[in-house]
Amino acid sequence: MEGATRRRRSTAVRAAVTVLAAALLATGCDDGGGASGAGPTAARPKPSPRPAWNPHPASIASLGDSITRGFDACSLLSDCPEASWATGTEVDSLARRLLTQPADNSWNYARTGARMAELPAQMRSAIAHKPQLVTVLLGANDACRPSVADMTPVDTFRKDFESSIADLRRSLPASQVYVAGVPDLKRLWSEGRKNALGKQVWKLAAICPSMLGDADAQDPEADERRAQVDKRVGEYNAVLKDVCARDALCRYDGAVHGYGFTGQELSQWDWFHPSKQGQGELAEMAYRTITAREPAA
Repeated sequence: MEGATRRRRSTAVRAAVTVLAAALLATGCDDGGGASGAGPTAARPKPSPRPAWNPHPASIASLGDSITRGFDACSLLSDCPEASWATGTEVDSLARRLLTQPADNSWNYARTGARMAELPAQMRSAIAHKPQLVTVLLGANDACRPSVADMTPVDTFRKDFESSIADLRRSLPASQVYVAGVPDLKRLWSEGRKNALGKQVWKLAAICPSMLGDADAQDPEADERRAQVDKRVGEYNAVLKDVCARDALCRYDGAVHGYGFTGQELSQWDWFHPSKQGQGELAEMAYRTITAREPAA
């Protein structure tokens, strides 16, 4: 009798264990380490595909400062948008390389003297045309101030650039952005100071005094001043690269900062801004970056 009772109890215990095990498998219970059990798991959402880059946009809006306005490329202390690397008609500009109808499908909202604080307003003007590509070359004037103390703080520079890109994304999520690095101002000083006329124009027109002021001075104070400007340009470029890297349809071109402009590629009027030949080199760099299958590393 007692043996029969023990057998019935053993059978009942085994049945309870079997039911409990089945319940654990069905619910995917484990020791709290996640859904790594043998039971079914929820399907993970697939990441959104990266937007495809269009190497041949049909319209361009260009934003920036005196470089994009072709300043001093044609005559002394004057804009010459016809020579602009971005939208010019007298050089092999980006617009001429990419567009079938450059005059009707390109817009130049750059302004000589503009700093990054002006980019949000320029961007709003560009957005009104719904361009497929927006180019930005801006930042030299943030470093080219009366003194190093007047240079735009890096955080302020970042805020204005980020807000401009955000405005574009809210209005035109599929538009692409090409961002050129800030040119190497110290190299432009080193190259331009070889020309006596250019140095006189720097002084009379107060062109980039933080870098070009007292052009022949190489005392410790002058060297330190130029080093601070050079450092700030590097910080600006780091911001441009970082913000652009977080936008799937933005390409930053560091080659612009690294390009070694020579006397032939600098304006004969001020030996600082690009000549027509220099504007053509900027157009070539932009074209390579925009038409590349993959962005530069």
